[in-house]
Amino acid sequence: MGPTLNAITAAAAKPVPRVLVTVAQVAGSAPREAGAKMLITQYHAFDTIGGGHLEMRATDIAREMLAMPLGEARAERRLERFPLGPSLGQCCGGVVHLAFERITPEAGEHFGTLARRWRDGQDSWRLISLDSVTAPALYDAGGALLSGPGPALLPKPGPGVQCKVRVDERGKQWLVDSCLPYRRRLVLFGAGHVGAAIVRALAELPCQVTWVDERDDMFPAVLPANVRVEATDTPEAVVAQAEAGTSFLVLTHSHALDQLLSEHILRRDDVAWFGLIGSQTKRSQFERRLRERGIAAERLAEMVCPIGLPGIKDKAPAVIAVSVAAQLLQVWEALDQAAQPETGNTAATAAAAASATPAPTVVCLN
Repeated sequence: MGPTLNAITAAAAKPVPRVLVTVAQVAGSAPREAGAKMLITQYHAFDTIGGGHLEMRATDIAREMLAMPLGEARAERRLERFPLGPSLGQCCGGVVHLAFERITPEAGEHFGTLARRWRDGQDSWRLISLDSVTAPALYDAGGALLSGPGPALLPKPGPGVQCKVRVDERGKQWLVDSCLPYRRRLVLFGAGHVGAAIVRALAELPCQVTWVDERDDMFPAVLPANVRVEATDTPEAVVAQAEAGTSFLVLTHSHALDQLLSEHILRRDDVAWFGLIGSQTKRSQFERRLRERGIAAERLAEMVCPIGLPGIKDKAPAVIAVSVAAQLLQVWEALDQAAQPETGNTAATAAAAASATPAPTVVCLN
């Protein structure tokens, strides 16, 4: 998934002394995946690496670093290993390596660029020395250097590995960390009460939302960081331009527009999910009309209408929003699992991980 948006934006925006904590590597069961982040200041914390004793220890270490003078290696970079069961008493039982990176005022431009690239949907990679106070380097999706000291081409971890500790030929440790925008994309048509409530419900979730309506004055002045608006008189063009694997949610003020958008969405064969607000009666009417327009029965079967989790009957916008957000999370999780190869997850594996140290990949970074 990549780092959470709040950690990136907080790192870019906060002028106060702060430490970025990254889950650098994981073996066995752990509260969060490699790449998860939180930002810690003297009095506040943004995002989470899983809570519990691990997060408490991370907070203590980060604030210990903030109390030390700048220039000392231990005040600016650390890599700490935590066996969750033996050392922290957590039930997960795995091993987590945490990278601690004190953010100095000079790093503001680095994190500002990273945040802008994230919002623009651009993949980025960071290279951070864990043994020195060398400034971090920033790379594009292809591994080409954008800024900072570092090799011209970044040797990234393999497919599916978004964060890794590597060791160069001199024995120096480096954190190779992806900063990938959320892959889950939703195009939401309709800026009325229900649409606005759904956008609010999705604001903290790992997805990118394109919010579409022809009425520009319906959009709020302040938007969540993972939302961009598209005010257009031709919303069907947004359907055509959407990337493969996009999810769609249609809840406009007009049944005629709902039908037009439904037809355009159902003519695509690469949609992750399509939800249409309405009752069973509306669904029956739309099915009949869309069949007459040449939409096949198997495509109509993929249209989700009514939307929301079964058993939730309340029609208040906020209730609908929570129900639909949970439904979307179920859909996205299922798609993610379907794309993953099956892996064993036995108690023996977890027990072995508790006593293991993830082996760093040895690679020349010169």
